[in-house]
Amino acid sequence: MSAYTFVAPCLMGVESLVADELRAQGLEGVRSENGRVFFTGDESAMARACLWSRCAERVLLQLGQFPARSFEELFQGVMALPLEEWIGQKDAFPVTGSCLNSQLHSVPDCQKIIKKAAVERLRRTYRVSWFEETGYVHPIRFLLLKDQCSIMLDVTGVPLHKRGYRRDSVEAPIKETLAASLCAISRLRHDGTLIDPFCGSGTILIEGAMMARQIAPGLSRPFAAEHWRQCHEKVWQEERERARDMQLTGTGFQAYGYDIDPAAVELAAQNAAGAGLSDCIRVAVRAIKDFQHETPFGCVITNPPYGERLLDREQARELYRQMGRVFTPQRGWSYAIIAPDEEFEMLFGRRADKRRKLYNGMIKCQDYLFYRTGPAPAPQPRRETPRRDKAPMGPSRRPDDRPQGRYAGEKKRPAFQKDAAFHKGAHSDRDARFGKKPAPYRSGKGRRDS
Repeated sequence: MSAYTFVAPCLMGVESLVADELRAQGLEGVRSENGRVFFTGDESAMARACLWSRCAERVLLQLGQFPARSFEELFQGVMALPLEEWIGQKDAFPVTGSCLNSQLHSVPDCQKIIKKAAVERLRRTYRVSWFEETGYVHPIRFLLLKDQCSIMLDVTGVPLHKRGYRRDSVEAPIKETLAASLCAISRLRHDGTLIDPFCGSGTILIEGAMMARQIAPGLSRPFAAEHWRQCHEKVWQEERERARDMQLTGTGFQAYGYDIDPAAVELAAQNAAGAGLSDCIRVAVRAIKDFQHETPFGCVITNPPYGERLLDREQARELYRQMGRVFTPQRGWSYAIIAPDEEFEMLFGRRADKRRKLYNGMIKCQDYLFYRTGPAPAPQPRRETPRRDKAPMGPSRRPDDRPQGRYAGEKKRPAFQKDAAFHKGAHSDRDARFGKKPAPYRSGKGRRDS
């Protein structure tokens, strides 16, 4: 397998994290765009990205890119791609994708055209009139962005956030990729302590423990490309062995999770056991008002209820106030809280040392980071910008002690109703104030004739 271009889609706001983790694995050609990261490599690079990407949503193999302002251009562009190099005669190739800022904006119509073009291309290659699609799955994904179409093969199959350890979850769980992003932003230490006082099903605890112990997130799950005829099983085995050799043990890392729901605590313990991390993750039933920590350094990373689905808005805000009272600044400790409320800092009672825009599903949030131990200025309430009306005009609104002017007592008249004498040249008042207008110069030697 020669060098190819790959795309790693991700949540908005975590592109730099995805790029950093790809570079850390020695991958080349890494560059970021909004919501996706590109890199180049061979089959080993593809397998390594699948195994080690904590924050990316998928890994896609880019087959081609071409302009598509009409359905005919879209059809011919797909027809020109060497699909037969990847898709066998009996393989399945479902089509999904999205359209953004393009003349072709109907996703179902674009799906039909791309599927039709792919069938026609493969029909001419294999000389058959019917495709059973009973073999291995080669998901085709397309992106129409500003009239440019990218055709890609989904290497991962099942999205990367499905690690394989979570058997069940509580209502409104945080996605694994977002939990890993929060841990990466907080710079979790291999020998540190992690606390989540709203642990739910334990996703943040498990992702933090896997990061601290350098456990590859995709080590226990399959990928679609493992069964493709162009990919070699030996390459994937070698990358998995490499990932196992990089795991750390005996680092001293500990994670503690608390929740007021006993069912959620039990579920978090089960998920930690499924991930093989029961030795470093402890969970218990505890309310936020009883929060405390005893180790010299560590971080609190949490995803409290927002008031969108689990609580009403006022209950969520009361939780923010309680967190502000118990999350006191201490040397060696940092706090990271993801919340959508724009007045969170005001409710928390302290201005964040750093903020980062993230999305939890479709909810726009901020990751508020607190790590300084000194006194911080209290946040100011958000002020509405006052409306600036036009400045007061007219003599009736002027102060009494201000000179009124010559026409202060007169009613303002339109320009076309001015004195006819003014237009006829009767400028006696002007002459009295400014002097008589000098006579015009005449032609000659530069002198004026009287």
